[in-house]
Amino acid sequence: MSPLLHFLFVLIAMAALTRVLATATCDKFPRLCRAKNSSQPDCCKKACTNIETDRLNCGMCGRKCRVYEICCKGSCVNPTFDKKNCGGCNRRCKKGGYCIYGMCDYA
Repeated sequence: MSPLLHFLFVLIAMAALTRVLATATCDKFPRLCRAKNSSQPDCCKKACTNIETDRLNCGMCGRKCRVYEICCKGSCVNPTFDKKNCGGCNRRCKKGGYCIYGMCDYA
């Protein structure tokens, strides 16, 4: 095969693969979300997401957190007053402390 013909063959194959990947969704190909080092290993409504942190799919597909809540480890929490997630996920206040306005022991 001549170098030019080989080059054209490779271009056509790459174009076909690009079309397939552009139309591929995780509901049909779940491994798309589980690629190495993927930060979004779960599939919800044909899109890759992370149900541990996604406010629109918290803990399971379609479970939405309220406007003032965030998703921490698959649970909707209010970081303004939650002493286990004060101001953000996994920010614990000291034992016996409290969380006000996203800050531990504010006053």
